[in-house]
Parts: sequence; structure tokens; C-alpha cells
Amino acid sequence: DVGLYGLAVMGQNFALNMASHGFSVCVGNRSPAKVALTVNRAKAEGNLPLIGSNDAEDFVKKLSKPRKVIILVMAGKPVDETIATLSKYMEPGDVIVDGGNEWFQNTLRRGETLSAKGIHFIGMGISGGEEGARNGPSLM
Repeated sequence: DVGLYGLAVMGQNFALNMASHGFSVCVGNRSPAKVALTVNRAKAEGNLPLIGSNDAEDFVKKLSKPRKVIILVMAGKPVDETIATLSKYMEPGDVIVDGGNEWFQNTLRRGETLSAKGIHFIGMGISGGEEGARNGPSLM
């Protein structure tokens, strides 16, 4: 159903939240160890519908079309780098949602850049910390 890329505290907990509500989730991260940790947590928390990926290309390929990807990485340059890496494998009609609390000018710029490729972009901050991400985040 959805991919989540970026598995620090917020990303990992938001992925588990979605999976615990019945969404099939594919997770990805630059660090394979965080992918393995999240997959193991999903198994331990009731064999939740969550799978891992080996790299950015594998992550995108595992998602059904049109792809829906939430990224939760540090604001600024890491967001641009993540978008550049993932969008290489994405197609027109796919969607990227930036779950970080980013400066609106960056959100507008990214939206314009991705629009030229036919990829939809949404800036949607996720708030509530670790507990909120796992049990009920505020989506802005």
C-alpha cells in the first residue's frame, strides 16, 4: 500500500503504526541495519504486514503502482538527496510525501521539480514524537 523511507525514531514508529492499522508497508533506509530492526520489530509486534528493502531501487520496485512514498529524513539537503535517489526509479503518477517539518520554500521548489517529471509531491509534517508516530501522530 505504502512505502516509508527513513527509519530513525519517527520513521520506524510511523511505519509500524500504519502496518498495525492494516496497511502493507515497505520500509527503506540508507542503513540496512535499521531496515532489519524495523522488520524484526514488526514481527515481534504481531507479525505486522511490513517488509524491508535492500536499496532505493528495490524499495521502489516493491511498491504497487501508482507508488505512494513517505519520506521521513532530516530536513534540508538530506530530503533533496533522498528525493533524487528515489525519483530515479519512480514514474509519472507516483506520489512522494515529505513527512518532515520543512521550510515551505523548499517544499514549493521540490514540488515544481517533481511536477516536471509527473511525480506528485506533498509536504506534510508529522508531529507527536516517538509516541505520537507509533500511536497517533498529528499530520499537518
